[in-house]
Amino acid sequence: MAVLKVKFTKTKRDKLAQILWILNWVSVVSGIILFSLGLFLKIEIKKRNEVMAKGDVNSVPNMLISVGVIACIINFLGGKICYDCSDANKFCRWKLVMVPYIVCTFCFTFCILVGALMCYTMRNELEESLYLGLRDAIKFYKDTDIPGRCFLKKRVDMLQIEFQCCGNNGFRDWFEIQWVSARYLNMASKEVLDRLKSNVDGKFLVDGVPFSCCNPSSPRPCIQYQLTNNSAHYNYNFLTEELNIWVKGCREALLDYYTAIMRSIGIAALLIWLFELSVLIGVRYLQTAMKNVLLLGDLEGESDGWLLENSFAETARYNISIIKNLGKANQISTISGMNDPNIDVQNTNCGKTNVTTKSIPAAS
Repeated sequence: MAVLKVKFTKTKRDKLAQILWILNWVSVVSGIILFSLGLFLKIEIKKRNEVMAKGDVNSVPNMLISVGVIACIINFLGGKICYDCSDANKFCRWKLVMVPYIVCTFCFTFCILVGALMCYTMRNELEESLYLGLRDAIKFYKDTDIPGRCFLKKRVDMLQIEFQCCGNNGFRDWFEIQWVSARYLNMASKEVLDRLKSNVDGKFLVDGVPFSCCNPSSPRPCIQYQLTNNSAHYNYNFLTEELNIWVKGCREALLDYYTAIMRSIGIAALLIWLFELSVLIGVRYLQTAMKNVLLLGDLEGESDGWLLENSFAETARYNISIIKNLGKANQISTISGMNDPNIDVQNTNCGKTNVTTKSIPAAS
């Protein structure tokens, strides 16, 4: 039994072809949107790739860019096919292309769905990439004289100012590394020497943070040194008083930023997927309706259109049998009473009304 069978008159077939022609051009625009969203996400990631470890964070934008380009090509071709399908004579030029085109379009729409879902599953990879990247960026913050690292101080400072964050997980990350370059340390100072000797690695560690961690909205002048020393500042208690530096870690801030972008892109991709799927269903109805009207021989008469000629189970068994028999020459599958779809193609006289009437193969 055919799945979701619909009867079409010639007027309905013509209207369906015209509507699908318009929708395919709309789909070209949706492909451009997908391409633009992927390009935007790729640029946003590239802006801060210095604080990201190398990984698969570019897989989502690359997927969206590729799918967007393919969407433009496929839907441009689909528009031409649907435009010609309003005429039975022109349909004959595409009748052997229609099924492969529908299969390719189905695979393409599935890729859109995968790209949309990837936007929601990318968070873990992105979080790990940011954690490792920020850890190394903070570690090399002081290396302003080393080629390849001299730009990291500026990058980290601008990042903390823009996203109102401090450190990787929080401001205490700065307590665990030496972020002041040795060239700015007075080695004749007893305090400096004592700090260097107190650390087993010989690092100059302080309970302080860079200036970019300061919150300009705080009414109090920024306290960026001796943050844990209450006696060093008047009327100050770092345990109870709200610090006038950013307490949110940059990893969390960046992760929230990119998650919001990917969530919006994912929603847009899902909407485009639903739209493309509806267009694909319409093309399938048009293809089966035009095929059946040619088999009937009455180009002005009614014809049936469907999504599947047989049930899902029978169609699955039939396709599996085709895959199993690939490579076996001169063999025709008759499983479930279904004939090869290319039978009678050579006998169909397209575009002529005096074709011998043939009955549509009965759905089992």
